[in-house]
Amino acid sequence: MNDVIIFSVASLGAIGIAASVILYFVAQKFKVIEDPRIDLVEGALPAANCGGCGFAGCRAFAEASVKQAEDKSNLEGLNCPVGGNDVMAQVAEILSLTVEEQDPLIAVVRCNGSLANSPKKASYEGASSCAFAHNLFSGEGGCPFGCLGLGDCVKSCAFDAIFINPETGLPEVNDKCVACGACVEACPRDIIELRPKGKKDRRIFVSCVNQEKGGPAKKNCDVACIGCGKCVKVCPFDAITLENSLAYIDPEKCKLCRKCVPECPTNAIHELNFPERKPKLVVAGNEEKPARPAVKADAEAVKIADTREVKKGTDPIPEEKAAETPKSVEKDDPASTGNSEETKEN
Repeated sequence: MNDVIIFSVASLGAIGIAASVILYFVAQKFKVIEDPRIDLVEGALPAANCGGCGFAGCRAFAEASVKQAEDKSNLEGLNCPVGGNDVMAQVAEILSLTVEEQDPLIAVVRCNGSLANSPKKASYEGASSCAFAHNLFSGEGGCPFGCLGLGDCVKSCAFDAIFINPETGLPEVNDKCVACGACVEACPRDIIELRPKGKKDRRIFVSCVNQEKGGPAKKNCDVACIGCGKCVKVCPFDAITLENSLAYIDPEKCKLCRKCVPECPTNAIHELNFPERKPKLVVAGNEEKPARPAVKADAEAVKIADTREVKKGTDPIPEEKAAETPKSVEKDDPASTGNSEETKEN
């Protein structure tokens, strides 16, 4: 009995030792050496794991950054939208590289088909999902390209940066947006777009994605783009293109001059965070505006000359009165001539 127990223990021990030796050599043979900088880069990231960078998470982004730093010695094409330029500067410092600053982005809802602009023509009763409703009908307002307002974008946002306005029935983006792009992927009609925030958060964009022609588009929505092309003609920077009866403003070319905004007959072009426009002065009848002196020094010289004439005891005559006053023509009067000669003789 004792011999059986001893034999069993010895056999199991030998098998365990042999298996551990085999596993050790296998582990040494197939082990993967990981760059310690990956952990450092991951620690600098905000750990949002939102996927806005184009990778599955912050760990995958860190691995891609280290790999690209080794292969190409740059971070071109890599960006963490949540962390922004500050986080990317820290990543570049860890990898001993430099990175160019990028303009911050924000999600923009390019649809203005509110309850007032696009009244309901039908009522939807079904699953509360934009992706589901998109495959069934055009929408309660009749626009096949407009927002359905069922909130798939709101559900996808992990930062509470987008919500449905109950008065308009449209999603609105607030300052919490980090441009992760989750709402862009969730929208089945590609209404939401990531665009540069712009200086002082000023942006100009066409708030419409309807590709129908003017008549049907205007029938479904009062503020739809009708493809008239007036904005294209007035833009001095070639920033607006017209395709499929729809105007689009390129944010890279747009200089925010706002010349296109008043030209739009349907108010489809939106301008955000700009000061109010000053009303234009209208000249009544044929009256002309008084011309301002071109040079300030000339005006001062005229004042000095008038002052000198007043001191001499002469009243300065305005140019208009002087032009109206007829010049006196002197004629030889024989009577006056004779009187003058008599006066001289006396």
